[in-house]
Amino acid sequence: MNKLEQIIADKGFALADGAIGTNLFAKGLMTGDAPELWNVDEVAKVTELHQEFVDAGSDIILTNSFGGTHYRMKLHQAEGRVDELNKAAAAIARAVADKAESTVIVGGSIGPTGELFEPLGALDEAGAIAAFTAQAQALADGGADILWIETMSSVEEMQAAVTAAKTTGLPVYGTMTFDTAGRTMMGIQPAAFAAQAAALGMAGFGANCGIGPSELLDTVFGFAEADGHTQQIIAKGNCGIPAYVEGKIHYHGTPELMADYALAALRAGARIIGGCCGTTAEHIKAMRGALDKYTDDKYTDIEPISRQEAATILGEPWANVPQAPAQGEGRKRRRKRDR
Repeated sequence: MNKLEQIIADKGFALADGAIGTNLFAKGLMTGDAPELWNVDEVAKVTELHQEFVDAGSDIILTNSFGGTHYRMKLHQAEGRVDELNKAAAAIARAVADKAESTVIVGGSIGPTGELFEPLGALDEAGAIAAFTAQAQALADGGADILWIETMSSVEEMQAAVTAAKTTGLPVYGTMTFDTAGRTMMGIQPAAFAAQAAALGMAGFGANCGIGPSELLDTVFGFAEADGHTQQIIAKGNCGIPAYVEGKIHYHGTPELMADYALAALRAGARIIGGCCGTTAEHIKAMRGALDKYTDDKYTDIEPISRQEAATILGEPWANVPQAPAQGEGRKRRRKRDR
């Protein structure tokens, strides 16, 4: 049993943190800049954000390294700094976690490369594994407890990232983003990812980002209903539905909504729960309060929630979302956008 599994065994759940990018923008990060450079240039601000989430009750804080592969860092002429920036990301989070009064897990965040796999793009398996291995090892060397692969949309990239992460010997957790009427952009459904997670021996799997709490929870139901997995399920949804307001992306989710979502996710089968885009420490604090209140006397006998009850609480999922494309259509659309 690793440290994260022990937290879940003791409490009935583990609460992850909220958004990194959204909150760093609020602290002065400019659009187009690489958040990972702040691991060296703005250490105090990155430290402050991690501390805010710990103070709000997070059991897991993710490193500021989402775009830390050389493919992503090349966009900022920093492809030669992968080791430096990822080690620094983990070291900053490690320092905050080590000062906490209770156990806080440092999750080394690994995001997608932004490249397409052959034959749609130039990325091959060997290149992807090499890039993810360099990032994963740097995060491990910097002090990460686990490796956290997130926001993936293709099984090929998830497999490459997990293969690389496992070389460190750390527990590996991973999430995909199901934002196209219950599928990833590449057409993957929750049951298919559940099967892949089991086959790869991941410690936990789930969904992050996406559209809103209702849609994220619908995906969690898909995981919980899938056959053949024993891993912990992760729910790390956006803070409400994103919309452009006065030229900026705004998330409508209140702390109360995110607290409702956290409880619903727990009752739907998730045991690692957090927030993604738009989620602040204020939202995490509300989620912590709701989960603690519920699990104080119920975590050994959590009452399941039905899809109908969840829809009543959070809204009908996919009600205003276009239907999913046929298998393979997501690949075609992404290729056009990347040109």
